[in-house]
Amino acid sequence: MQAAQKRNPFKISIVTAVYNREATIGEAIQSVQDQSYSNIEHVIQDGGSTDGTLGVIEQLSNSRTSLVSERDEGIYDAINLGMQRATGDVVGLMHSDDIFAQDSIIEGVAQAFEDPSIDCVYGDLQYVAADDTSRVIRHWKAGPFERAKLRRGWMPPHPTFYLRRSILERLGNYDTSFQIAADYDAMMRWLWTGQIKTAYLPQVMVKMRVGGESNRSLGRILQKSREDYRAIKANNLGGFGTLLCKNLRKVGQFRF
Repeated sequence: MQAAQKRNPFKISIVTAVYNREATIGEAIQSVQDQSYSNIEHVIQDGGSTDGTLGVIEQLSNSRTSLVSERDEGIYDAINLGMQRATGDVVGLMHSDDIFAQDSIIEGVAQAFEDPSIDCVYGDLQYVAADDTSRVIRHWKAGPFERAKLRRGWMPPHPTFYLRRSILERLGNYDTSFQIAADYDAMMRWLWTGQIKTAYLPQVMVKMRVGGESNRSLGRILQKSREDYRAIKANNLGGFGTLLCKNLRKVGQFRF
């Protein structure tokens, strides 16, 4: 036990917000439990699911699982509630449709945080087919952080983003007035305004099923663009040019 504690010094909280995801939540939970890093707390915030989601969660829960099921005001409110319950030194996310790309991902995150000057860690992301997680639709290679790239529409993949809990306490979490782009707004607040220090892991950290909230319809895509623009202006990152660059960056990521 002492050797394990020495090897896994940081407690890492992984927050999952879920509502009616019976088909995928089990794989997400199993992906967390399969991580080689042992000092993990899995904080699951359920929005009052009415399908079999809670049954799957309860069946797979172990001593490292913390579950609360209650009504919330949307995904970002649920994430905020989960983060408020998190007790780890570091906080990250596992969406209910996602899985880790490898069992050693959190081990790498923890190693990066051994540098006390590092505030956040992120890596690469793959969008995969909803019915076949081995089929890659889009490969998002984030690359190393450069502050100037934020004005050119760059952002790290949100599902790969791990942050010291002390930064959340200092700079705040997600602004729930954004329905779709609160993650973009928050990361720009942390990276641009807060000027936190980053570490980039040059590997695919998460596989994310296509069909998410922001791109499920033309209306949602337009709303996403409006909210992205509001986040850009709120964080003094630029204007329409930044938004255009942000969207154009995606084109080269698709696998045809």
